[in-house]
Amino acid sequence: MAPAPVIRLHLDDGVLIARSSLPPGMVVADGVTTLERIPAGHKVAIRPIALGEPIRRYGQIIGFATVPIAPGQHVHTQNCGMGDFAKDYAFGVDVTPTPNFDLPASFDGIRRPDGRVATRNYIGILTSVNCSAHVAGMVADVFKKNPFTGDNPLADFPNVDGVVALTHKSGCGMTQDEPLTVLRRTLGGYARHANFAAVVVLGLGCEVNQIGGLMKEQKLAGRLRELEIQEIGGTRKTVEAGVAFVREALTDANKVKREPVSASELTVALQCGGSDGYSGVSANPALGAASDLLVRHGGTVILSETPETYGAEHLLTRRAVSREVGEKLVALMRWWEEYTEREGAERQSEQGRRAHHHPGKVARRHGEGRQHQFGGRRELRRSRHQEGFCIYGHAGLRPGRGDRAGGGRGQSRLLHHRPRQRVRLQARALDQACDQLDDVQAHGRRHGRQLRHHPRRRGNGAAMRPAHFRPDAEDRLGTADQEREF
Repeated sequence: MAPAPVIRLHLDDGVLIARSSLPPGMVVADGVTTLERIPAGHKVAIRPIALGEPIRRYGQIIGFATVPIAPGQHVHTQNCGMGDFAKDYAFGVDVTPTPNFDLPASFDGIRRPDGRVATRNYIGILTSVNCSAHVAGMVADVFKKNPFTGDNPLADFPNVDGVVALTHKSGCGMTQDEPLTVLRRTLGGYARHANFAAVVVLGLGCEVNQIGGLMKEQKLAGRLRELEIQEIGGTRKTVEAGVAFVREALTDANKVKREPVSASELTVALQCGGSDGYSGVSANPALGAASDLLVRHGGTVILSETPETYGAEHLLTRRAVSREVGEKLVALMRWWEEYTEREGAERQSEQGRRAHHHPGKVARRHGEGRQHQFGGRRELRRSRHQEGFCIYGHAGLRPGRGDRAGGGRGQSRLLHHRPRQRVRLQARALDQACDQLDDVQAHGRRHGRQLRHHPRRRGNGAAMRPAHFRPDAEDRLGTADQEREF
């Protein structure tokens, strides 16, 4: 028997979900005939919906009709808009005891000297500013396996999973209040992550997010090495220093041994992947079941990304372990509203795309797990045996966004920490890269920093520039092959 062409998610729903593209004139349910083509994964109305009437999916309000909608019509952003409505937060009414297993599952983990457990063993390269991202990428690329020759620089270090560069696009000209605080908090979370055996942070030297300030604010002294491009003397020397640091750290990093540890040591971060019409009825419920299973074994789950829960927070507050926890979530939603209004951002575009499936995703994602305390964009420090709910900012960081900065040691993707993706070593001569840094001294002067420089060139009136950025002939690398020798 062929499956029905549509999916009914809840008896109270006024829409059904198309399994595949539905042509006009197809009978979908209860005598309702499609009036137009309904794309796969989209919604078709099964009863009249008046102007301004709530539209329900999963039994939850996902929006309001912006025009009258007839049965059989396609329901999407052209006739469904966001709107505010009274939410019953009902703090904690749906909290149920989480049954734990007497003999929790175990996995082969890496126990760090401070007692924390890691799932991977990396050497990390952080950046204080976007200006040092390329240098961080060049350092990490030195330790990648060559796909053409098969040469693996880490072959002698089988217990090291890789060298990864975590870069971002900020840190330079930014306000020294909330954005800088969030960035530093996120970087601090990465620096302290259990999956890193050693960490180095690279900076330019004239950025707002000074490494010294980051180290002091996040109390990172003794946790990581710091390298400053302007202080060291340019791109080449910084790459060499970064590579030397990694090589020095590899020996100690390779000394780790995996041992059986309880699943209660796992902290898994969930984040939104590619949102489509099916994710709320397939992947997310499956992840919810997996999360409940991990929680029963004493582990922790982080549900992240504030916009993912906006408009559906009343579904989560019902499972908050206390009124205080639920009110923190509501306060975070109010902060989100104030922030977008203050910054002139438009929530409608974000909400309009997400509203058609995210409330249901929240409703269906976690069945038995209960929400534990959370803090906006902060490192997760929780007791075990509860499901964690934590929201992080700074989505510009890759990989893993802010989830791992908060202590998440795994993701829904089989706990695999994907290597850096954003920065690629470009095939060009290093002297060209140095030429791009030609104005760094003027940039430094604007930020009140003195740089070493050579005397003004005679005859051309050129502005003074740091000697360590001058592409002298003997320092040049002319081909991509030579550049890869870094």
